[in-house]
Amino acid sequence: MTSSLNTENATMTNELDRNRIPRHVAIIMDGNGRWAKARGQERSAGHQQGAQQMQEIVEEASRLGIEYITLYTFSTENWNRPAEEISTLMSILMDNIKEDLFMKNNVRFKVIGDRKRLRQDVQEALSNLEQVTSGNTGTCMVSALSYSSKWEIMKAIKEIAALSADGQLDPDTIDEHVFEQHLETHDMPDPELLIRTGGELRLSNYLLWQCAYSELYFTNIYWPDFSIDEFHKAIIDYQGRQRRYGKTGDQVENENKSK
Repeated sequence: MTSSLNTENATMTNELDRNRIPRHVAIIMDGNGRWAKARGQERSAGHQQGAQQMQEIVEEASRLGIEYITLYTFSTENWNRPAEEISTLMSILMDNIKEDLFMKNNVRFKVIGDRKRLRQDVQEALSNLEQVTSGNTGTCMVSALSYSSKWEIMKAIKEIAALSADGQLDPDTIDEHVFEQHLETHDMPDPELLIRTGGELRLSNYLLWQCAYSELYFTNIYWPDFSIDEFHKAIIDYQGRQRRYGKTGDQVENENKSK
């Protein structure tokens, strides 16, 4: 993963409050196909450029000290796309999960989603990369692959129902914490910031439970053009917001003053 900061990038970096960097950023990487179409290119060219941009953003997340960056790589709905495009996407995925790209940046790799639907060679490559990078202590790059939030929630409900039917779980003890232990993200903090590129204003079945209190940032920029500078803009915008969690603004300000 390689990137370079130009003068404008450096200016944006200086505006970042290093004490308020979000622990977890989730991104919907939208607009690859439209980026390619606008340039008279095949959709695959957009996906390839998007994969390169992903590497740069993950490297920058690592440099900023973001603990988790979760990327919507391939949704369960994407299985409805033409078989040729799906095959191309899987090939690009395989080309961009090389061990050295993660090891040199101390980045850990994790997959969430229904990986059983993936080709066997893809499953094996993903599992191998998870194992090889498990000892890394920097940013964890989470790939939401063959993932949808409704699938995840239904999976958790079925697991909890089976435990209750088997007498291993008292239904009266089921609360948010118990439910969250059956989500794909059970060992991760919820995202503080959700970024969506490409101009669409929806969550598209992505981390619906986890993003209940996430700050949402939408941009018209297509993912292949989402530069490090744009990434900084999203974080600076997040840092300008007040996270109230149902409290009043005065309450939050008083709590911050007392810290």
